[in-house]
Amino acid sequence: MTHASPLSSLPRHAVVIGGSLAGLLAAAVLAGHATVTIIEADALPDGPEPRRGLPQARHTHLLWSGGARAVEEILPGITADWTAAGAFRRSLPTDLVSKTAQGWLPRHEEMQFTIACSRDLLDSVVRSRVVGLPGVTTLQQSRVRGLEGTAARITGVRADTPDEENRLIAADLVVDASGRGSRARSWLEALGVSGLEEAGVDCGLVFATRIFEAPEGAHALGFPIVSVQPDPRVPVPGRTATIVPIENGRWQATLSGTRGGRPTADPESFIPFAKGVRDPIVGELLEGRKPLTDVSVTQGAASRRIFFEKADLPDGFFAVGDSVATFNPLHGQGMTVAARGLLAVRTLLRAKGLSHAGIGREAQRAIAPQVAAAWDLAASQDLLYPGATGTKPRPGTGLFNGYAERLTAGATTKAPLTAALLQVITMNRAPAHWLSPGVVREVLRASDRGALKAAPLTAAERTVAGLDQDGPAGTGSPLGAVDRAGRAR
Repeated sequence: MTHASPLSSLPRHAVVIGGSLAGLLAAAVLAGHATVTIIEADALPDGPEPRRGLPQARHTHLLWSGGARAVEEILPGITADWTAAGAFRRSLPTDLVSKTAQGWLPRHEEMQFTIACSRDLLDSVVRSRVVGLPGVTTLQQSRVRGLEGTAARITGVRADTPDEENRLIAADLVVDASGRGSRARSWLEALGVSGLEEAGVDCGLVFATRIFEAPEGAHALGFPIVSVQPDPRVPVPGRTATIVPIENGRWQATLSGTRGGRPTADPESFIPFAKGVRDPIVGELLEGRKPLTDVSVTQGAASRRIFFEKADLPDGFFAVGDSVATFNPLHGQGMTVAARGLLAVRTLLRAKGLSHAGIGREAQRAIAPQVAAAWDLAASQDLLYPGATGTKPRPGTGLFNGYAERLTAGATTKAPLTAALLQVITMNRAPAHWLSPGVVREVLRASDRGALKAAPLTAAERTVAGLDQDGPAGTGSPLGAVDRAGRAR
């Protein structure tokens, strides 16, 4: 017969470094197993307000259904909380007007969905739920100096708090969710941990965002997300333009461009840039709209991945979210990757418990598949842009990319391939789904014959947006004869 150690009955304590979305979800996952302290460098706002440590929140953020479902499992009822606070649950591709590299996607009935709102609102709803959980506390305006412990075992952190410098905060588990500025690698190396490999891709991307007043009646109509994406196969700078309807009657418009084709903070060039991408529809929709903010610009959105799961990590530690991998924001992967990884950690903790030897290392390995799938999809595309630098993709990536291009082209005309594309893009299925026999058969039969020639906005959407009924300038294609599912009438 085995007997529990007297220590096993003592309350366990976990520290989460960072109070952004990944840190909040980590705290929610751990709250059933320990008391949790979230250490955050900023003062956390009470509502949907900007936070200094999250400057990228100014740009459009979409939480794909794969991520929303994961958050819903961790925090039941959160989707209803988001929509009650003003967010929109948008059906995909019904409520999506998107020009992919291979063409316009038809607007079929719902296959997946996304949560559309400002990042500040999205985080604030999660924050209000998590900080209210029993045993969860926040230590704000506090900076972690480093990890306490050895290369074999982490026992806590040292932090500068408003009341004390170099304060020791003991913990049975430390989770680094401090984001793009994470110092976890240097902290671990200072303790003697080696083998922390890193990969990176930099396509020189710059983002520019401005919020506009949406046309009267657009939100009530359920105006779609509108997006024009680049074609990385063409050796020119990759430029995008996107409009996302967000809370309080607003449109959040984000532009992006790689080296040689970047947007600027100049408000006079915002709409001309939007008109100059592969289709002018976003610029035309913004023409005459009242701007509500200045143009916010973010540079240096390079992708980086640290292979924590391959190193001999000390017990009592794992990293999550942007601390593990930062993605090109164009792909919208970061929040969903973090949420799905933490859902896997929750499953692990429920099976083995926080006291299980090596639980941190096992948690890191549980997160890795979600990170790897998103990284392989995004990095291989980002390296195609002129001037892009970074780690070369794995052998065979080019072959898979060619197959994915054919699948995406087929998605412009065949509903089963639209569904397959969205299942992977929204991270409900791994990219291996595209190689399943049923999908392969559809891809082999696919073509782009009959693909849409212009943005599939309905007559009602065009009217509320103030566009003329003869089609957008330069397309020469009437769009009135399209219903909300993108079908000819």
